[in-house]
Amino acid sequence: MDFIEAPAQSREQTIRELREVSRKLVRELGFMRNTLAESDLPPSAVHAVLEIAAAPGIAARDLSELLRLDKSSTSRQVTRLESAGLIERRACNDDGRSSELYLTKAGQQLRRKIDAFASDQVSNALRHLTPADQQRLVASLSQYVSALADDNDHKPPQNAVATADPGPQIVQGYVPGCIGDIVSLHGRFYAEHWGFGVFFERRVAKELADFAQSLPDANKALWLCVENGRCLASLAIDGNSHYRAAHLRWFIVDDSLRGTGVGRKLMSEAMRFVDAHFDETYLNTFKGLDAARHLYESFGFVLTREEEGTQWGSAVTEQQFRRRSHVQGDRS
Repeated sequence: MDFIEAPAQSREQTIRELREVSRKLVRELGFMRNTLAESDLPPSAVHAVLEIAAAPGIAARDLSELLRLDKSSTSRQVTRLESAGLIERRACNDDGRSSELYLTKAGQQLRRKIDAFASDQVSNALRHLTPADQQRLVASLSQYVSALADDNDHKPPQNAVATADPGPQIVQGYVPGCIGDIVSLHGRFYAEHWGFGVFFERRVAKELADFAQSLPDANKALWLCVENGRCLASLAIDGNSHYRAAHLRWFIVDDSLRGTGVGRKLMSEAMRFVDAHFDETYLNTFKGLDAARHLYESFGFVLTREEEGTQWGSAVTEQQFRRRSHVQGDRS
């Protein structure tokens, strides 16, 4: 329903001002950050925890509707939370093919931590408002949210055939924007977890750009996981036909896809490629990336060298892993 009355200002001005307030609200509440409420989770995962806490036994499809997320995004969040030990699935009594979602003990502890953080955040802000203004704020925001929800409920479904969202897709080759996305993934992850800085990010950007410029090349390949035009994971093979060796490079997976099997899919594509073209594959990394090491070793990579070094701009224990190719016929 659209209310029509003589406004104090134009409708366009009201829309602009409300959009600006909404942007600031999102920013100040922390939704622009990679993690929310002093947790290790992105905003959508935090909200998933809160919704499951509010409705124990909720089905994934209902969670998807509550969060206004497509099914593939919800599935990734559920898988990630389950892998982290924060939620568990239980078979539905009415339908053995369906599952119900519950918080684990660790999930309940996290939910209490999130609640405490959010309550403190709101409480501190309310100190700047009079009790009367606080009540008016709650009433106005409730009306605004209800109006948004009503509008969303009446929109045509986004999963129609013509606009179906296929979810993350593995593609091979350069995709516009992928260089910036891959560099950004590397820069943020290694700065947060290892303290790497501009030296590392600049090196990734320069070498990756040079590599992408050389494509297509029979001895090189780039695989990406792309969703809605954004690159969320990558892996490259930089091969040398003269030495019959391949260099595995720029392997990274966005936090939102961890635990979904995307990294293994990228590795599988890359190993099929190197087995058909090269005798050996090597990669350079450093000690401490245990999850990646486990994946490498599951594909036959073996640690061949380990020494202190600073090639990434910080002192780390550098490692090199090598893998002999599984010969597929005569490559001569």
